[in-house]
Amino acid sequence: MPKKEINPEYLTCPIRQVISRFGDKWSMLILYTLHDSEKGVMRFSEIHDHMADCSQKMLSKTLKELQNSHLVNRKVYPEVPPRVEYWLTDTGQSLIPAMEMLIGWAKQHFDDVVKA
Repeated sequence: MPKKEINPEYLTCPIRQVISRFGDKWSMLILYTLHDSEKGVMRFSEIHDHMADCSQKMLSKTLKELQNSHLVNRKVYPEVPPRVEYWLTDTGQSLIPAMEMLIGWAKQHFDDVVKA
């Protein structure tokens, strides 16, 4: 069977390209956890405490992806043991109002969407 050619518009579609950066199971939860933190800065263990159902491996992977997408900043302090802190970039912060709208919608329509 011949390989189907990918439409170039697909590759530049903002929805597909941007949502793929934070539309997975954990990214939005991490972004909102950082936003909702008291200081706006959290250590890895603090984020993990808020998301205990996320493995450390998955949390680490997702934080790296969010950092590569310029949504999260990461700073390593030269201490023993190393201290690493995470916080939202300006771009990540600008996503929060849209996420809050989505959270409101989810609360309003939870039963409609989740009912089997």
